[in-house]
Amino acid sequence: MNCIFCKIVSGEIPSTKVYEDEDMLAFRDLSPQAPEHVLLVPKKHIQSISHAGQEDLSLLGKMQLKLAEIARNLGLEEAGYRVVTNIGSDGGQTVDHLHYHLLGGRSLQWPPG
Repeated sequence: MNCIFCKIVSGEIPSTKVYEDEDMLAFRDLSPQAPEHVLLVPKKHIQSISHAGQEDLSLLGKMQLKLAEIARNLGLEEAGYRVVTNIGSDGGQTVDHLHYHLLGGRSLQWPPG
């Protein structure tokens, strides 16, 4: 697979890991948009949340809980943080592999863009 996130998951491309288990990998974004900017990806290649199926329900739930745990570990829980996933070109998705952005460490504006 020629997917950059699949290459990061396989170790072919290095990353600064924040968390890893058998199902998912969290790593620091190379172009951070906030003082804390972590990407969480499933190790299974899923193009986007729109491409997830019933068989992915448990994985997606685990990822949501892991995002909250990572935010706590980064000290973001008290002041708050944002979790974003982009779907398709109009949604701003630039890598066709499901990923969540965890952003925090500063006041985030709304609307985002």
